[in-house]
Amino acid sequence: MIKGLISPILSPFNDDLSFCQELYNDLAHNLLASGCSGLAPFGTTGESLSLSVAERKSAIEGLVKSGIDPRVMIPGTGLCNLAETIELSRHAIELGCSGVMTLPPFYFKGMSDDGLYAYFEQLINGVDHPDLKIYLYHIPQVSGVGLSIDLVRRLRTAYPDVVVGIKDSSGDWENTRQLLEIDGLIVYPGAELPVIEAVKLGAPGCISATANLNSKDIAAVIDLCHAGEWDAAEAAHVPVKEVRMLFQDYAPIPAQKALLAQQSGDPRWANLRAPFMPISDEKRDSLAADLRPYGMNVG
Repeated sequence: MIKGLISPILSPFNDDLSFCQELYNDLAHNLLASGCSGLAPFGTTGESLSLSVAERKSAIEGLVKSGIDPRVMIPGTGLCNLAETIELSRHAIELGCSGVMTLPPFYFKGMSDDGLYAYFEQLINGVDHPDLKIYLYHIPQVSGVGLSIDLVRRLRTAYPDVVVGIKDSSGDWENTRQLLEIDGLIVYPGAELPVIEAVKLGAPGCISATANLNSKDIAAVIDLCHAGEWDAAEAAHVPVKEVRMLFQDYAPIPAQKALLAQQSGDPRWANLRAPFMPISDEKRDSLAADLRPYGMNVG
């Protein structure tokens, strides 16, 4: 289990839109040095579905070669086809990653729990590795396919040594609360907004997109929770929540990348693969101005 803040690290591209390993490595090291306990490469924030299987494998290998401990990583591996999900998952586990974060097959809608159960069962059998640890990824507002509480409980019961956790990015606190009641399941809320309540119920932390720019302050809230300093955590949580809400008024991936480009002085951070489009300079500057009172030097 990775205890604390996990960042779903942004994916940088060169001007020709090839993957930029140099910037990726730099951001990963910076995040781990500024409060993050772990990284979740190639989740939604990492534009995972805009990258090929070969690019994703090469990028994770590049992080390890740069000195990132694979045990702090839970890469996203979920695709619509089982063969490539197996390939990505086995690759991550063989590299020594702590686990994999796996979406359900998301193209076909309205599938039964039995069908989704069969998919994960075939994934587990296909990877066939004693170290496989799966963190389910529940983000139905994006994927269009959710993971019911009953399905999660069923998978956890059948494969307690493999289906060890879940990232719940539904934004539905009641759903997160019910997941936290499943015996032994590691539950990461997909944002910092409910993290205090979640830690009180046994969550180890959260996986938050805004960790890419606000890792130190989010991590401080989680650390205070684990120290049992609840009043201090509540006070520190107020500005953290306000920062999160500021980002929700923008397209979060283009906005964060635009700010990173400005903060780092490297314009490559603003590069996006279609269908994402950059935010305007005016919107970038407005968001940067709104963030400065929170001590965020983003240009």
